[in-house]
Amino acid sequence: MKSARTRIAVNFIFIILVTVIILEVLIITIIRKNYYRNLEENLTSQIKLSSDLYNRYFSDISLHDNVLNNVDTFWKQVPAQVQIIDTKGRILMDSVGVLHGDNLKMPDVKNALKGELGKWIGKADYSNDLLIAVSYPLKSREEIVGAIRFVSSLREVEKAVERVASVILIIGVVVVIISGLISLFLANTIVGPLEEITAQAEKMAKGNFNIRCRKIYDDEIGKLADTLNYMAQEIMEKDRLKNEFISSVSHELRTPLTSIKGWAVTLKNTGHEDADLLADGLNIIEKEADRLTAMVEELLDFSRFVSGNITIKKEKVNIKELMCHIEKQLAPRAQRENISFKVYCLNDVNYIISDENRLKQVFINILDNSFKFTLSGGEITFSAESIYIPEIPEKRSGNTEGSGTGNAGSNAVRFIIKDTGCGIAPEDLPRVKEKFFKGKNSKSRNGIGLTICDEIIKLMNGTFEIKSEVNKGTEAIIILPGGGDESCHEND
Repeated sequence: MKSARTRIAVNFIFIILVTVIILEVLIITIIRKNYYRNLEENLTSQIKLSSDLYNRYFSDISLHDNVLNNVDTFWKQVPAQVQIIDTKGRILMDSVGVLHGDNLKMPDVKNALKGELGKWIGKADYSNDLLIAVSYPLKSREEIVGAIRFVSSLREVEKAVERVASVILIIGVVVVIISGLISLFLANTIVGPLEEITAQAEKMAKGNFNIRCRKIYDDEIGKLADTLNYMAQEIMEKDRLKNEFISSVSHELRTPLTSIKGWAVTLKNTGHEDADLLADGLNIIEKEADRLTAMVEELLDFSRFVSGNITIKKEKVNIKELMCHIEKQLAPRAQRENISFKVYCLNDVNYIISDENRLKQVFINILDNSFKFTLSGGEITFSAESIYIPEIPEKRSGNTEGSGTGNAGSNAVRFIIKDTGCGIAPEDLPRVKEKFFKGKNSKSRNGIGLTICDEIIKLMNGTFEIKSEVNKGTEAIIILPGGGDESCHEND
């Protein structure tokens, strides 16, 4: 496997190498142009001086006579090759003896004979060097009588450029080498922590969640370390809750089973002589069996939710009848525990499209919690009201029977279950719907009741919110989409 360290270092070096090459090409090009420009400016200055000298002191006689009599005037003080050209492009004088060639084809000569400064860079057939030429008009009484041309070799200029380029190339190589070493160091600062985190993650994958990743830098890699540490902590917490859940369930299942077995043995040994004892024993066995069945059913529901096999049946549910049924079912308990239990509709609530059995399960589960935490003389209210909400979210993923999608701007029904019980501690409130969680004052059998309620409500496209204050009570708010337009009167 190719190392990430190598890839990062190679990428860094490649970027630096390309950058150095581009910069060196630009620098060398600029230096060469500067050398050319300096030489060109020098030749231009000298040629203008020579042209001005001719115009002032030698323009009274012809250009041909001047070449014969005053030739030194044009080239003696100039290190460059000097050419005197007439208006027809013929070379009248050349300081190095070149007297052939059609100079009218040279662009610098053409410009000079037009009265302008001409410039040219190129090669001539009499020299292997790159040449630079500057031409300027010669005038007599404001009339162009010819041109003077300075030609200079760029050999020395190129040698100077090559010397500078060599220095720059050496500097570039040094920069690349140093940058390569720095790239390796930087690659280590990135890959090193990643390798350490990978090693720790492999240990976590093998089941060791007690270890923690070391956070070296406060960056994305540090965030990854924090995330893995958080994941390990959460897994440990979930594992602890799972173990507590198994222990709690085992204890809860053992209690009714022990009671059933004890009474079965008692009744077996007693026989039918004591009718009262037989009746009491059978009643207790029946109640314990019902409690055992309820716990098993709750566990089966939770298993279905975890595996994603829960279904929601879509049917027309009469809210009034449902709430009346729940009121009748729980009224004896309220009377027995001396708790005021009121059920009523507030406005325009008639029916919704949902699963009636699942709704009963949700409401009875939440009401059961309210009864557990409400002391004698307390009060529990169960109400429903029709509301309008701007938007209902799209249906969440899950197996449902029938079809249905979210509605924008639709009616909904809000159910509120409120008690005057002991309330929920602030630190426990955000977690009461988590799997297996049981708070400080919890009387839950296994800590999954509210989890199941929350999942059912989500599958119904609804929302479930719990508000509570210690020693003041708890309020459960359930909002489900849909709702009829006929009023529902208070249940007496």
